[in-house]
Amino acid sequence: MHFHILAIFPLVASAVNIISSNDDGWAEVNIRALFESLGAAGHSVVVSAPAENQSGTGSKQKTPTVLTGPCEFNSCPSGSPAVGFNSSEPRLGYVNSYPVTSMKYGIDSRAPQFFNGPPDLAVAGPNVGKNIGLTVYISGTVGATTYAAHAGIPAIAFSGATGSQTSWNITRPHYSNIYADLATNLTNQVVAAGKPYLPNDVWLNVNFGKVSDSRCTNPADFSFVLSRIHIALPFITPDDVTTCGRSRLPSELEVSLASGCYASVSVGMAASKSDANATIQGAVLKNLGNLLTCLP
Repeated sequence: MHFHILAIFPLVASAVNIISSNDDGWAEVNIRALFESLGAAGHSVVVSAPAENQSGTGSKQKTPTVLTGPCEFNSCPSGSPAVGFNSSEPRLGYVNSYPVTSMKYGIDSRAPQFFNGPPDLAVAGPNVGKNIGLTVYISGTVGATTYAAHAGIPAIAFSGATGSQTSWNITRPHYSNIYADLATNLTNQVVAAGKPYLPNDVWLNVNFGKVSDSRCTNPADFSFVLSRIHIALPFITPDDVTTCGRSRLPSELEVSLASGCYASVSVGMAASKSDANATIQGAVLKNLGNLLTCLP
């Protein structure tokens, strides 16, 4: 048994129904940690994630197929059905396909089974490794997130700088619990702002900084910074929302290189995986409120 570090924020007043996916696979430790953390915060969560590691598959889709080998970390046997679930916890499900297909199946098939309708919110990750800048175009975690947002489900992609592919059934790494609780804190803040949670066709790209035994060892050590996905081009890129005394948000790369414990939060458009305009950024800024801070 493990115990979560105390979350920064109290439980949300209104629990929501959440569909969860990733590109690292349904048996990877980070998605299981987030499943538990969101559940501990009172949310109802259903996982619909790839049977195997599908990192780097972007927005690809394909029809799920019967497994010709075992699921990752031997989490299901060879010959298992194209879609399935954990017998002791049916809310943990796999799809033998790409992340986008897994998210689609979760929204269309898994959510109605447990929620009697579509999910209120979609999350993906926390991804093993950062998804910043141009990597959003190839990330399966981002692909699943943008699919959900484009389908009308508010969606958030989470990624963490620390870690490697790790099975759900070994001693859970410290970073995994920290990233899960940070993701829950941000999710709670988004939900607390009230529906529609995020503007239409918009997703959030959230990247957590590095965790070590001596640095950034607690969720309370982290600060969230509103950022932009892509580096702005001088004289070409329009101004961002004005905050922290600037009309240009720091890029995710800038936040990741800053000295300290930071998580970048970027506002993207689902159809293009590009940055949202200043008006949409401003709506998210208002919703996130006192969660955000400024880079020094």
